[in-house]
Amino acid sequence: MRIAKSLFVRPGSNATYGMVAIALSFFVFAYSSRFGQPSILLYYALWFPLVMIDYRNVLGSYNRQLWLFAFGVFTCLSIFWSVVPSVTARAAIQYMTHIFCALVAMRTLDIRTLTRGAIAGTAIVLIYSILFGYYAYDPIDGSYSFVGAFDSKNQLGFYASLGIYFAFAAVFVLGERRIWMLGAGFAGLLSAYCLHASASATSVLTTGLVVVLCISLRVILYLSPKQRKRLFVTAAVSGIIIAVAGVYLGAVDLVLGAFGKDSTLTGRTYLWQQGIAAAQQNPFFGVGYQAYWVQGFSEPERLWDEFFIASRAGFHFHNTYIETTVETGLIGVFLLASILLTAFIGHISRFLSDIRNDESYILLGVATLLLIRSFVEIDILNPYHVGSFLFYFTAGKLSMRARMPTNAPSRVDEQIQFVPPVNWEPRPGQ
Repeated sequence: MRIAKSLFVRPGSNATYGMVAIALSFFVFAYSSRFGQPSILLYYALWFPLVMIDYRNVLGSYNRQLWLFAFGVFTCLSIFWSVVPSVTARAAIQYMTHIFCALVAMRTLDIRTLTRGAIAGTAIVLIYSILFGYYAYDPIDGSYSFVGAFDSKNQLGFYASLGIYFAFAAVFVLGERRIWMLGAGFAGLLSAYCLHASASATSVLTTGLVVVLCISLRVILYLSPKQRKRLFVTAAVSGIIIAVAGVYLGAVDLVLGAFGKDSTLTGRTYLWQQGIAAAQQNPFFGVGYQAYWVQGFSEPERLWDEFFIASRAGFHFHNTYIETTVETGLIGVFLLASILLTAFIGHISRFLSDIRNDESYILLGVATLLLIRSFVEIDILNPYHVGSFLFYFTAGKLSMRARMPTNAPSRVDEQIQFVPPVNWEPRPGQ
């Protein structure tokens, strides 16, 4: 019995396999530190074999995807000047293979399959955290919060944010009904509970902003592409003015106070100062990818001690750009930021220009979520992380040609004009 290739590699036809692969990948990203190497091998086994099934369609034209590997290649080059070459070499190879898997998923999955898989994946991750999670004491702000089966409440909050967003997108963007509408509702409620229990101000704020953005974008779908662009520019400029005014009028402190935070963002501003000072020592190339937080070095040991990190691992500067500059210098942060901004601006352009583009509608929300969180987290910088997987999936979709919606009117120059056959004769009276 022969199994059709389309069941694994053709977008739309491989919905079952794609949903399972995405859900399992999310679980691996969440708990690979618990289950170790077998979980990573499972992740590779989900995506690498697809190349052998149909390498032409799975790999596509890599001439259009070279820009997506820019930062990954630079992490590999940083081996040559890394202060700990062995650590950098291992991490860089992991990051490059992670990019490859994300791009394989991007080539083989459509947006509906990704959304359904994300709903299932986040639900499984959060259920596991509820069953085997625990509450942890935060010595910085003196509070207890639910961290689930993670080491940080921010990671639990991130998965809860993704669960809420994809549940929202499934119902209000893709129009899911019946079983998937119920599934989205269950995942959304579960995510809302975990988001509340985690008490992660970062996740609550970013989730709210992205959902409000998507609801606002829903309104402009009723306008023509030209009218959308005008309205979007007007709204963007107004939003920037309001945001700047809010900063000067003390709105930031008001919002932080509502979540029980102070202006130091629970020590983040001090961490940023330390990160900037560390980056100034090697401003252009950094110390090497993932070569800063290494046990035995005086500065990381000091920061671990000051922030009560007994495990002496899993810590960072809580800012993607500072962390990237420390590890890969200004060149590295330029390459990574360029990909992120390209993904964000590219999907805005597609959403505003196309009559209806659900793919860019949803991925714009993902890009916005990652962009906002990049100022306080490092979701897109590490391998085997759901943030970096979605990051390259989102950016990679821009390398594929946008498909015209089936309900889009045909262009005038593409309409087939009626030409009568040669032997055609008009009937009497015509």
